Amino acid sequence: MTMEQLAGDLLKRKGLRSTAQRRAVLTALQGRPHSTAADLETRIGTDRAAAGGLSRQGLYNVLEDLTKAQLVRCIEPAGSPARYELRVGDNHHHLVCRRCGLIEDVDCSVGAAPCLTPDEDKGFAVDEAEITWWGLCAQCRQATTQQ
Repeated sequence: MTMEQLAGDLLKRKGLRSTAQRRAVLTALQGRPHSTAADLETRIGTDRAAAGGLSRQGLYNVLEDLTKAQLVRCIEPAGSPARYELRVGDNHHHLVCRRCGLIEDVDCSVGAAPCLTPDEDKGFAVDEAEITWWGLCAQCRQATTQQ
């Protein structure tokens, strides 16, 4: 089964129409976590006809639909454009390099959402925790020590 067929099946399971635009976005995200809308536009742009003539606004509409349907997760690290990934529903976290912007996934150490419990929940039923650790990746650290 091709990625496009898998994307079509995922969309149908979530009750969404399997459009060329939605399949193109899901396919473009495959194997490329933490992609920006600009990254996706570039990847899809080479085959815009196959993506049903997806415009920039159309891309944002598709990303919003896929995020609402929980097929795509949107993260927004400070100082960075929104990033999209296919890894959803597992309450994983992220490491972000302050220098080069590299983003890496980090599994939840507890294993079950929400992974952390606030001291005071203020009446909320907490079901997810989102954590971002900031620092320098190994490559940037090495470049810093060689300067």
